[in-house]
Amino acid sequence: MSPTVSPPASTAPVAVSEPVVVSEPAAVSEPVAVSEPVVVSEPVVVSEPVTVTQSRPTDRRSSLARHAPHLLALGLFAAYATESVCRYRYMGTRSWDLGIFEQAIRAYAHLRTPVVDLKGPGLHVLGDHFSPVTALLAPFYRVFPSPVTLLVAQAALFALSAVPVTRAATRRLGRPRGLAIGVAYGLSWGLQRAVDFDFHEICFAVPLIGFSLEALLAHRWRAALLWALPLVLVKEDLGVTVAALALLVVVRAGRRGAPRDVALGVAVASFGAVAALVTFTMIIPAFNTSGGYDYWSKVGEAGPFDGLDTKGRTLLWLLVPTTGLLALRSPLLIAALPTVGWRFLSSDDHYWGTSWHYSAVLMPIVFLALVDALPAARRSPRRWLRSYASHLPAGVAAAALALTTSLPLSALTEADAYRVPERVVAVEKLLATIPDGATVESNVGPISRLTSRCRVFWIGRTEGLAPDYIVFDNSSRWVKDVPRYARQLHPRDHYELQGLVQGYVLLRRV
Repeated sequence: MSPTVSPPASTAPVAVSEPVVVSEPAAVSEPVAVSEPVVVSEPVVVSEPVTVTQSRPTDRRSSLARHAPHLLALGLFAAYATESVCRYRYMGTRSWDLGIFEQAIRAYAHLRTPVVDLKGPGLHVLGDHFSPVTALLAPFYRVFPSPVTLLVAQAALFALSAVPVTRAATRRLGRPRGLAIGVAYGLSWGLQRAVDFDFHEICFAVPLIGFSLEALLAHRWRAALLWALPLVLVKEDLGVTVAALALLVVVRAGRRGAPRDVALGVAVASFGAVAALVTFTMIIPAFNTSGGYDYWSKVGEAGPFDGLDTKGRTLLWLLVPTTGLLALRSPLLIAALPTVGWRFLSSDDHYWGTSWHYSAVLMPIVFLALVDALPAARRSPRRWLRSYASHLPAGVAAAALALTTSLPLSALTEADAYRVPERVVAVEKLLATIPDGATVESNVGPISRLTSRCRVFWIGRTEGLAPDYIVFDNSSRWVKDVPRYARQLHPRDHYELQGLVQGYVLLRRV
């Protein structure tokens, strides 16, 4: 029995303790077998196409989100241009301004002195308003000599201004809220009124102000100043706006310890103020036949409290539907003070209200002031303010959409806006009988159809010059006796009736 219970069986652990066998996991753990998970992991290579395919929609969405400001601008351009061109086609011109600017740009395009006969025979445009920036449109007008060129260019510039506003809002508030602010801005009543009211030089100012304030919010001080500088070439009063924008740079750059940028901001602020002073007192008077600035008479005759109800409503329109009053928490509103100031100090009540184009330059200021104020409001210890600030971007976008139903862009939903009425066709046939190069005396109705090919004067302001033709819109019967009215205008000349169509009267000098 003992041989069966012999120690060799119990001493076999010698073999167990031989690490060689246990460590022969060199064979067991042969990386070939274990690491052949490389083959198993090769599905990574196989699965890579799956990953790539799944990421494409995400990349596409991300790309669309990045380009959202530009896509919004394209959509706004299409809407603005369509509204402007449709209004032109059905002869919905509202003033002589389109004709005035076309006369100036036509002269620039042909390298002539920019004379605007509509303001007075031989009147130099720089003696009326200092807006040499409009010469930038001369090459386009030379290729497409039509007032439509001006309207399309204006639509493009207004639409372009949505890019800095939307981009700044997106950076500070995130994409959904930023896009909501962009939509609200693009549909704002100030821009829609300007689009609907012919052409004006301030279409250059709106994007410049937008890009300047965008750079300011991004702490790019020098870019903010560079974008502001060209404003002195847009209109005489905007030099003061340049100074206001530069002072905002001074304050914010100073807080962030940028002494060189502060010094540069002080220099630009001084330049803007001096440029405005020199333009008002020297440049414009030098081109003006009276040797002065014609619009001084509109300043100072009325007190700041005249028309207070109209001015109050304008301020509410500037701040409530656009910013929900939250823009009041931002110092960026300082940039709006020069424009609001001269408008409210003027004795001309046209400047006080919300009509026409005067509020367009204020739109990028109030919306970017809102963008500036929102982040701090969303961190407020007051719960109601946090909630209000969080929902406000959607609120102003909804307000803009709701108001658009009663603003100019609402016409785009009407089929008649895209048709040329028979009345217009008949009037255009009548005006086509006036030969190119003729001198014409006219009122608002026919102007935009003549300034691209004739020398046009405002009716009653030819200063003794007898034009070849007199044509005017008499639909309201404001002239009861046409032959007598022609004799009053030009007692020494005789005019005979050449056509009467849809209330439009055409007289030819015999």
